[in-house]
Amino acid sequence: MYTDREVLWESLAGKENNHWDMIVIGGGITGAGVLREAARQGLKVLLIEQRDFAWGTSSRSSKMVHGGMRYLAQGDFKLTKHSLKERERLLDEAPGLVERMGYYILMKPGQFPGRLVMTSVLKLYDFIAGIKDNRYFNRRSVGQVFPGIDTDNITGACYYTDAVTDDSRLVLRVLQEAQDCSDNKSRQVYALNYVKAKTLLKRNDRVEGVEIEDSETGRNLKLTASVVVNATGAWADRLRNEINPEKRVRPLRGSHLVIPRKRLPVDGVVSQFHPKDKRPVFIFPWEGATVVGTTDLDHRQNPDAEASITADEVDYLLQSVNNQFSKSKIGAKDIVATFSGVRPVISSEKSRDPSKERRDHAVWNDAGLITVSGGKLTTFRLIACDVMALALPKISKSSDSERSEAGAIDDRVFKPLKLKPEDILVDDTHRSRRLLGRYGDQSAAVLECANTDELQKIESTHYCLAECRWAIKHESVLHLDDLMLRRTRLGLLLPRGGDELFDSLQEIFAQELGWNNTRWNQEQKRYLEIWQQHYSLPKSA
Repeated sequence: MYTDREVLWESLAGKENNHWDMIVIGGGITGAGVLREAARQGLKVLLIEQRDFAWGTSSRSSKMVHGGMRYLAQGDFKLTKHSLKERERLLDEAPGLVERMGYYILMKPGQFPGRLVMTSVLKLYDFIAGIKDNRYFNRRSVGQVFPGIDTDNITGACYYTDAVTDDSRLVLRVLQEAQDCSDNKSRQVYALNYVKAKTLLKRNDRVEGVEIEDSETGRNLKLTASVVVNATGAWADRLRNEINPEKRVRPLRGSHLVIPRKRLPVDGVVSQFHPKDKRPVFIFPWEGATVVGTTDLDHRQNPDAEASITADEVDYLLQSVNNQFSKSKIGAKDIVATFSGVRPVISSEKSRDPSKERRDHAVWNDAGLITVSGGKLTTFRLIACDVMALALPKISKSSDSERSEAGAIDDRVFKPLKLKPEDILVDDTHRSRRLLGRYGDQSAAVLECANTDELQKIESTHYCLAECRWAIKHESVLHLDDLMLRRTRLGLLLPRGGDELFDSLQEIFAQELGWNNTRWNQEQKRYLEIWQQHYSLPKSA
């Protein structure tokens, strides 16, 4: 990542650098995907994000890279096919970051759909993906897979596989890949966090650029571009409404609970229908903990504030857990953290039920502003390709031959790695695979830049302080919450937001970024306020 903001800002302010082929607004997975595709085409492109990379939906999703079983059941064959093909692509290109996992759909007496229908759907699901993973587990086998699960009220489980990821690290890998996609030094591909699109620049009723504001200093710049891409997700209508008054995005909130593995150990995904409204709820292992989610509600909170779980959502998810793991008696006291994300769903204006809205994406072209919203984490590459199909004809600088030479034929998101797991940690290939998935060929440098005592795993997590040091030094960390909630997920996995690490982190921030005691105290206060308000339990719970 480009970390010297001052140098880059001065470069942006220079007359020779104020026109771009493309400016991408939004640093989530969609914006990152567009940056990757634009870089592949050899374009001069800048991505800006008003908060931190992956700050919104892309660090608070349900972590699943999946084809969408329920979309197939609803008859959305096209979306399911595209999602499954992209799932298999990511499993192949990003092992250690995107990992296949077993899903167990619990079957109960009299439940619809029953075993026969579900088995038929799963066979079709696997056929589309080109694999054969589905099978049936009887009640006794389910009890052996999940010790502590109540088996009296189930007949068995239909099994299939999908995939799970760390969504914010996926965004960081894609951003890094975009900036490293070629050895051609003449390319200019940059990503800046904490830079806001203040307003669109227009001439003759057409968008010709954007006025940006550095959120850290208040400095402003006007930049022109052949194409401006609005990839702000749930906030897409706001920017688009400067050109077109139409409102199409329906923000839906999905909330999750994080529970220590020792209280609720699972080694696969338990999928069950909630006893209250028959919506699917998942209980799954993630980063050494167990996650329960998700809800699906219209989000009516302030869109500029971080989404937060409500007491009703906590009760809803706990009810689902205790419906199937009643002996564990999971309660609010067992919840180590929560997180809520806002999904940008394209409103059909027909369905009152949020769960019945389609998950397709949409791309609009309004007088030089290309807006993209909706869609799924899994299909970010396809979404980006649709954006580029509209954008490229408007960019006259790059000839067809230049684009071909830039690598348009190679459609891989992640280039093959030079390093192998045994090159990182000889005695721990699982950990090496994980590091390679998150940092690519920089994995060895992540460990080499740290002190020996920083290589040990932090409690029950898979993280170490070496990763923290690397992120602080190389991954555009401006605030403590960037590190704890997005570069790593330690703030979600450790009690009290990981305050036990503060002494060690204060020293690393001082060494790598020169933070003094005053700055550290400010950052610590800021982070704990964010964590308490948006990642802990609501007071009413």
